[in-house]
Amino acid sequence: MATLAAMHEDLDPQAVARQPTQQRARERFDRILLEAETLLLEQGLSGFSIPVLAERLGYTRGSVYAYFPTPYAILNELVDRYLGQLETVFTSRREELRRVGLGEGIRRIVQHAADFHNTQPAARLLILGGAVTDDSYRAQERTNKRLGDLGRMVWYGGAALPAGLPDITTLAADLGTACFRRSYFEHGEITPPYREAAAQAMTGFLAAYAPALAAASDSSTRSTTHKPAAQKITRRNR
Repeated sequence: MATLAAMHEDLDPQAVARQPTQQRARERFDRILLEAETLLLEQGLSGFSIPVLAERLGYTRGSVYAYFPTPYAILNELVDRYLGQLETVFTSRREELRRVGLGEGIRRIVQHAADFHNTQPAARLLILGGAVTDDSYRAQERTNKRLGDLGRMVWYGGAALPAGLPDITTLAADLGTACFRRSYFEHGEITPPYREAAAQAMTGFLAAYAPALAAASDSSTRSTTHKPAAQKITRRNR
């Protein structure tokens, strides 16, 4: 998976946070981000600015600019942190997701991602909101690439997914994100119908490029659905 430094290469340096190296500076850095999240929830993107943030914190503007040259540097750092939380969960469940097959694995990923967005309104705003500048557009595309890399990490084992172009896992992430964005725009959250639409879109797309995964997924699904019926018959015969 690409490092954060590599993922930031296509962004204006002014849109990237300057990471502190000392503990005291790190604490201030984290406090700025925490208050930035609160400000976003209260006033949205239209009311978000470094002068307002500095005033709320009781900091000088310069002390905020020292780490975040522009508001976009703050927003991109927050997105990186949200994606890091998702990565931690998916990495810890990699073997489980691979074992249950493509269809069920994607459903579990989509379910967790939907729950994450529905309980993290600031993440929902930043990840699913529309791009407003060239840098924010590139940042959004970088986000989907990172989500696609997560999928490749899970299912690439044993050459299950084809290498090279097109980048099918990133395209699958694009499809799922599009469903989430539509739900967010229409309902302010990720609703069950749009969650199901995201899972269907991603599964159908990936299955076309990885038939072996699709076959394994179908086999896993049949096995799961037949077992309860067999158990009921056994109990009746007793």
